[in-house]
Amino acid sequence: MLDFLYLSRRKAALALVLGAAACLPLTAQSQASKSALNLAMVAEPPTLDIQSTPADLVCIIMQHVYEPLFTFDAKAALVPMLAESMPKISADGKLYSITLRKGVKLHNGRELNADDVVASLKRWMEVSPRGKSVSAQVADLSAKGPLAVEISLKNAYAPLLSQLAMASGMAAIMAKESLAQPLREYVGTGPYKFKERRPDQYVLLTRFDGYSARTEAASGYGGKRVAMVEELRFVPVPNANTRVEGALAGQFHYADLLPIEALPRLEKASGKAVPIMTPSFGFPYLVFNTKDGSLVQQPVRKAVQTALGEGEMLAAGFGDTRFFIAEGNHFPKGTPFYSDAGTANYNERDARKAKAQAEQAGYKGEPIRILTSRQYDFHYNMALIMAEQLKKAGFKAELNVVEWATLLQRRADPKLWDIYITHSGLFPEPMLSPPQLGDGAPGWWSSPAKTAALAALNQEPNPAKRGALWGKVQQVVYDEVPYIQVGKFASLSARAPALQGYTPYTYPFFWNTSLKN
Repeated sequence: MLDFLYLSRRKAALALVLGAAACLPLTAQSQASKSALNLAMVAEPPTLDIQSTPADLVCIIMQHVYEPLFTFDAKAALVPMLAESMPKISADGKLYSITLRKGVKLHNGRELNADDVVASLKRWMEVSPRGKSVSAQVADLSAKGPLAVEISLKNAYAPLLSQLAMASGMAAIMAKESLAQPLREYVGTGPYKFKERRPDQYVLLTRFDGYSARTEAASGYGGKRVAMVEELRFVPVPNANTRVEGALAGQFHYADLLPIEALPRLEKASGKAVPIMTPSFGFPYLVFNTKDGSLVQQPVRKAVQTALGEGEMLAAGFGDTRFFIAEGNHFPKGTPFYSDAGTANYNERDARKAKAQAEQAGYKGEPIRILTSRQYDFHYNMALIMAEQLKKAGFKAELNVVEWATLLQRRADPKLWDIYITHSGLFPEPMLSPPQLGDGAPGWWSSPAKTAALAALNQEPNPAKRGALWGKVQQVVYDEVPYIQVGKFASLSARAPALQGYTPYTYPFFWNTSLKN
């Protein structure tokens, strides 16, 4: 059955490709006179305001324009970026003193100062779901000199530096004069600066010649960043197979998130495209609407949880077992936050039990509206299987397939959906993802058990003790079902042979990459 679905999709997509090929963006050959990368993305970004959304697509593009105070190196360790060094932290864990690097230039030519940092972080705490969670912990944020910033907390908050370092929904440092709501100017400190956006065509970034790079060796997102090519052109290509065909035809130097079934073609395309597997990429997850609609009641969500077979969903989404792992623990074995708490409720796929639970919970056949998109091929494939699993358990499942940008808009309105499908990267700090662990993210999960479990986790500074405390949070997630972690997956993308220096990471970046002539 799955093979048939894949074949049908491929035939349909190939028909689209034949009509679309003439409309693809500028080819690599036509840009030979200027060092430029054509980068095929899954969709049109809903915004370029990296602070305001956790959407991966916005992060991938705008992390080249903006930078945080801290970031993660190749070993997921925290390292300074715009900060000169790691902060001084008081003995009680409530006061963070941060010194900024001297001589860092903003894209408008002015030097970065502490007022920019304070204004940027205050805005982030107002507009970002992650920032709002941090804001609840902050007693004071102020400049203590031209290059000095202090953050005073109400209580010790262990995830603070990780929150400030996270690329998605970034605590991006911006020129204070550019701050607005909505954001109309994009003035950061990154190796590339914003030049132009043409909706449904591209977002164009150009090299910032005044960039102030760190001196440490490049490592992960940290260390020295060099803009080795003059332009980055991010092109929205919503059809996954069009991205594959464009990569094979040399239209793109990089094509993001390709269907796993394209791997054999890419492997045989010697000299045309190089397949890239990003291991431990992330986890797909299902967000439940706890504020409005048919899943407000926890017993109904528990019944849905019982009905689902995450293993079957992963097989539909990724096919090749090299690209997914069906396991209910949020963090992999061997990591500090591994726990099997609650995992007895993972991958049950018990339609009879689920139907009985739903009847006992008072479910009366209300529609369960599943919001998904084809831009992420695996989201859609998993949604098809999930809908069938729910129907077998007696639920009335409705699949609403929209553009990814539309999904991002609709998920903000609790009256428009009951479940939506998304995914996240795997990060070293639990509070980094999913955003539903914070406050105000779509799904709007709030409960005394959540508050208590997270307070214990976040106020414990000892890393060894925090692992066990995360297990209690994971148990609450399984008990209350605000979201379901489907499993873990690796991603497939492709690069042109001419693209040199690219290293796979959750959020692909193109500083320190070059084009081979």
